[in-house]
Amino acid sequence: MTEFDDDAEGRRERILSNLEVLAFVARQWKRRPALFAGLVVFTLLATVADVFVPVAAGALIDAISGEAADRQGSAHWITLSVFIGLAALVSAFRQIAVRCEVPFSSANMADMTTEAFAKVQRFSADWHANTFAGSIVRRITRGMWAYDTITATLWLGLIPSISVMVGLGVYMLFTWFWVGVYALSVTAVFMVLSVLLANNYIRPQNLISNAVDSELGGAVADAISGVATVKSFGAEAREDQRFHALAWHWRKETKKTWLRFVNSWLLQIVAVLALQAGLTAMLVNLWTQGGASAGDVVFGITAFLMMAGYMRRFGEEVQNVQRGLDEIQDIAGYAKMQAQIADGDHAAAFRADRGEIVFDDVRFTYAGQERPLYDGFSLTIPAGEKVALVGPTGSGKSTFVKLVQRLYDIDAGAIRIDGQDVRGVEQTSLRSAIALVPQDPALFHRTIRENIAYAQPEASDAEIIAAAKRARAHDFILNLPKGYDTLVGERGVKLSGGERQRVAIARAILADAPILIFDEATSSLDNETERFVQEAMAEVTAGKTAIVIAHRLSTIRDADRILVFENGRIVEQGTHDALAAQGEGVYARLAALAEA
Repeated sequence: MTEFDDDAEGRRERILSNLEVLAFVARQWKRRPALFAGLVVFTLLATVADVFVPVAAGALIDAISGEAADRQGSAHWITLSVFIGLAALVSAFRQIAVRCEVPFSSANMADMTTEAFAKVQRFSADWHANTFAGSIVRRITRGMWAYDTITATLWLGLIPSISVMVGLGVYMLFTWFWVGVYALSVTAVFMVLSVLLANNYIRPQNLISNAVDSELGGAVADAISGVATVKSFGAEAREDQRFHALAWHWRKETKKTWLRFVNSWLLQIVAVLALQAGLTAMLVNLWTQGGASAGDVVFGITAFLMMAGYMRRFGEEVQNVQRGLDEIQDIAGYAKMQAQIADGDHAAAFRADRGEIVFDDVRFTYAGQERPLYDGFSLTIPAGEKVALVGPTGSGKSTFVKLVQRLYDIDAGAIRIDGQDVRGVEQTSLRSAIALVPQDPALFHRTIRENIAYAQPEASDAEIIAAAKRARAHDFILNLPKGYDTLVGERGVKLSGGERQRVAIARAILADAPILIFDEATSSLDNETERFVQEAMAEVTAGKTAIVIAHRLSTIRDADRILVFENGRIVEQGTHDALAAQGEGVYARLAALAEA
């Protein structure tokens, strides 16, 4: 079993039943009751008219044939008018139903996709770290179109197909009992077997091919977003081979699914032949015995042609609906999922004030690990203090700032900011009071103006420019082709690392948050650019509570306090001079290495 099969197996454990997915779709139908009512009512009217078309055809034949035919009378014209009128009504009612369905479904698809996007955005950082971004995009867009398939197929195809087949069978039942029994029996067996095949034969394989399809989308996004790395290693051919393997794995699973669809069509062929032979033979036999007129036989043939057509459509429609239910599975699942980090029922807005941070006897364990990283961890950072976090990789520095932002929930203890437990306030208001400048700032593929203003969308141009000047970014921005209106590319790839850092600092300045976090903001910069960024950091942190994670000790010499982390504990703390003067210890060793 390949890694992709493993993923498919894992996804099978998370699938919803057809009834659960249908319940989700039904909730979408309730959004716009007037349009939904129009879709249902006019579909049913079209179906009723469709059932009586063969009846009118049989009456027309009787009116123009046999001894009772009156060439000079008006009966045949009346029956012809009824026949044409019913056919026209079928088309008219279906046209109106479709005109209700188009605005109904398009609006629901937009709302449903927006809600799925909003729900996914609120899943934890840990969830996103373990999920391909491309796969999420694929699942949401595939689910959006699946909704359209389900709605259009059910209301414009499947339900009318069932109604016409059953309606014609019931009419025959009251006219020629055994003919009706035969038609209804063949129809019932056909429908039951079609549903069973779709659910038990096609669906399991379809879920696997959908999972592989999501993997394929994720792989494309992953490779394209990392194209700079691919090119830097001259690895295009290697990525071609990897994608070729993925594409052919997709082909293998999708071919199995398609063949199962094809195999199930054999049922349609058998059912149609059985209906054709049996229904026509029974009515011709009745005609030979005087129990049916020529019009009755024409009715039977017309009814057969209609039912055979609907049978063919029914099989395809059941399969399409099942495919749609499988493809909307992820969006329905997202709707049922609870956010991993959720606001409490009575969460209040965070009151941004001075920026005091208190860790009170905190215990925290990462998912999947038995040993806690923090256990009995306590620390107070007074408002306005500039604190630097240093220590080896995995010592707990980045975890500290993630817990401050409540990107994870702690196991025990409490984290309070300005006296407010972070678990008791709204996450959005909490995080808006914390400005973060990460090691590798992720900018949006928008203008520099929009990226800086992301912290305060209503900011004026003057405020944006003032923030850029304080971040030492204004001069390089003016040298860009379109200045502040320059698009920065996906994740800001058109800018250098130092330029991205300064845009991120400008964004943090504009946020005017009481707490600032710099997560190794200068670790990948050259000396000259580092000096610009350090100047900007020094200016922006004045009067704020600042947390600086750094490997370069030169960036934290002016910190009010340096906290040295090791295995989730603070083993040393003090100013740079005091810690370096000790001559031994973790910080002194790091300082000696930095000066070597």
